[in-house]
Amino acid sequence: MKNKLYSQEILEEVYQLIIKEGDQGEVAQYIPELSRVNPDKFGAHLLTTQGESFGVGDCQTKFSIQSISKVFSLSLAYQLIGDKIWERVGVEPSGNPFNSLLQLEADEGIPRNPLINAGAMVICDILISNLKEPATDFINFIREISANKAINYSESVARSEKSVGYRNIALCNFIKSFGNIENDANEVLDFYFHMCSIEMSCEELTKAFMFLAHVEFRTKENNRVLNRHKSKRINAIMQTCGFYDESGEFSFKVGLPGKSGVGGGILAVHPDNYCLAVWSPKLNEKGNSYRGMKFLEQFTTVTESSIF
Repeated sequence: MKNKLYSQEILEEVYQLIIKEGDQGEVAQYIPELSRVNPDKFGAHLLTTQGESFGVGDCQTKFSIQSISKVFSLSLAYQLIGDKIWERVGVEPSGNPFNSLLQLEADEGIPRNPLINAGAMVICDILISNLKEPATDFINFIREISANKAINYSESVARSEKSVGYRNIALCNFIKSFGNIENDANEVLDFYFHMCSIEMSCEELTKAFMFLAHVEFRTKENNRVLNRHKSKRINAIMQTCGFYDESGEFSFKVGLPGKSGVGGGILAVHPDNYCLAVWSPKLNEKGNSYRGMKFLEQFTTVTESSIF
């Protein structure tokens, strides 16, 4: 039975409402390649667990997903080594910006959670230790769960991030000084910059994240990506940590597990119901998409479909 709450009309209604409200913020200026993105792009795509698919605006335009990719790397690492992962990274909100060094000294090199930059670098280190060809194996993992062989890294974005990645370089080396980075720091950083450079559309993101929304999601090889226990853990971390020091605000206003990226994308999951991706490049002061946050708040209000 189709759920009448979710329709093309509802998506377009919310889309038009957010357009009328205007836009604020600016595109990510500190990454040269991202600073050149058209700030007026705006799209959204909804995919339900029943297979219903709805899209508006620039929902099929590829963009740099940036930190949204951290959920993929975390999921793959969790699949590979299980609960050992939590010996090297925590699960608590940081309450600080995504690239902060402040807590690492007191926490002896153990990042507060895997979705801040420091935590994502530790996850990259874990993947390098457990994959034969990390960059190839990682992108193939995303292609497999999305059933899309066209997904790839952007070399120009990766180079652009590396050219200005001084704080990330400092983070990685600082963690290594505590022994929580086992591989060569430059190798970890190269993998990290490439991971953040992956380009996908809103439609592609909803398909790729369906393994966190659909309990019985399986790949073409009939494999479960994560069992229900692990999916629950990933969604919980997205709920509490997916928006850095604005995670509480997102949970309060939207009420869904989600993950943002400074490319202007946001992916939200309603377990057992749907995945919803929004892209609008202008960021608010916390580094999250201004229109994306507004869109998701309005959508869960109109459809009464938050998890709370």
